[in-house]
Amino acid sequence: SEIFTPAHEENVRFIYEAWQCVERDLRSQMGSERGLVEEYVEKMPNPSLKAFKPVDLGDLKRRNTQDAKKS
Repeated sequence: SEIFTPAHEENVRFIYEAWQCVERDLRSQMGSERGLVEEYVEKMPNPSLKAFKPVDLGDLKRRNTQDAKKS
């Protein structure tokens, strides 16, 4: 099993919370003509990232919390 340092967990938490804010802003601006948030889409995607699978940060956080309770 992997061992995560407190700094790693803090980084994951920061990214997760920041992304939740971005998603909330995107959802709230769906109906507006011009919002403050723009979604970036590359015109020429990197072929080496074709197999990239996004990480479910919520699931990762739950697993880490459960693992911490076990130890």
